[in-house]
Amino acid sequence: MTPETALTELRGGLEIALWVGGPLLLVVLVVGVVIGVIQAATQLNEPTIAFVAKAVALTAALFATGGYLMGTLVEYTTALFHRLPHVIG
Repeated sequence: MTPETALTELRGGLEIALWVGGPLLLVVLVVGVVIGVIQAATQLNEPTIAFVAKAVALTAALFATGGYLMGTLVEYTTALFHRLPHVIG
């Protein structure tokens, strides 16, 4: 395996990780900021509220996009397994 091939495969894996994790992290980030602003405005500083809100938002995002994300992972893994003999040999 050449260094170019290894870097290409590594780049593909990182791209898939961003495509799968990015939307979920973005949802948690937005919910965290909104809850933080609300808590700052009301001076109600309870960490449990933010945690529960983020957990609920993450669960909702997984239910909404789980099929697409799993399909993306399966497609990438299948393509990687098909490329594996060419990468090794």
